[in-house]
Amino acid sequence: MNKVLVVIGPTSVGKTKMGVELAKALNGEVISGDSMQIYKHMDIGTAKVTVDEMEGIKHHLIDIIEPTQSFSVKDFQDEVRSKIDDITSRNKLPIIVGGTGLYIKGALYDYTFSETQTKHEEYKEKFKDYTNEQLHNYLKTFDEKSASELHPNNRQRILRAIEIYETTGTTKSDIHATQQHICLYDAFFIGLTLDRDILYQRINKRVDIMIKNGLEEEVTSLYQQGLTKDYQSMKAIGYKEWFDYFEGNQSKDEVIELIKQHSRQYAKRQYTWFKNQFDVHWYDVNLQNFNETVNNVLRDV
Repeated sequence: MNKVLVVIGPTSVGKTKMGVELAKALNGEVISGDSMQIYKHMDIGTAKVTVDEMEGIKHHLIDIIEPTQSFSVKDFQDEVRSKIDDITSRNKLPIIVGGTGLYIKGALYDYTFSETQTKHEEYKEKFKDYTNEQLHNYLKTFDEKSASELHPNNRQRILRAIEIYETTGTTKSDIHATQQHICLYDAFFIGLTLDRDILYQRINKRVDIMIKNGLEEEVTSLYQQGLTKDYQSMKAIGYKEWFDYFEGNQSKDEVIELIKQHSRQYAKRQYTWFKNQFDVHWYDVNLQNFNETVNNVLRDV
């Protein structure tokens, strides 16, 4: 069973630096566990690791597709498993660093995804005239369990459940029932945490720095290339908030405040998700002496 280190935690907590420090100490390479850093030309809003921050450590799954392309959890699973095998075969340690919990779990656990996810756009078109309630009622007719777990307004997940059934003949809930939620790797989960008020201050400051570094120009460029809010890439925090501004419905100050608010809310959801889904070893980040936090992790690893 291949050994894998996984560095998780909310946005702005210091995961990128921890991943690099661990890779330097343990002869490792980093695999990005972020669902948005896969996109090219989306550097500022995703807080993408820079060449300087990498400090010579090889990073994988960054800048691999265009923002116009979609990338499913299944695609991510395939890529990460391939990278783990490749890195391990070279006697190096794979270190997954990121905050997208579902993608990380999909890659490391016995999750089976059907190959039909590429048809998702077809399904959006097929059911475009259905209201959310009609779509939810249709799902109920063959997969009541999934329907009971999904809010009627969660249109994307409902469409996905319908797509699974219509293309495989098996319901989403039946597929989940066969999965034992077993980790397929010898994984050690490192969770980084900060006092909530301090974390929120860091998130707000990070957004201000993004604005200073040209986030508006980055998103404007993508917008001018024809990217709309319907693209998967444009659903990212830091990008989706700008469309109302471009359409004249919001001020720039309102956009900036929304990005901060959504980032704080996301951080809160990340904590909850990680605590519920993984066996995490939590470490309080010492902002004054980050090396102390690194050494605490290394002692346990």
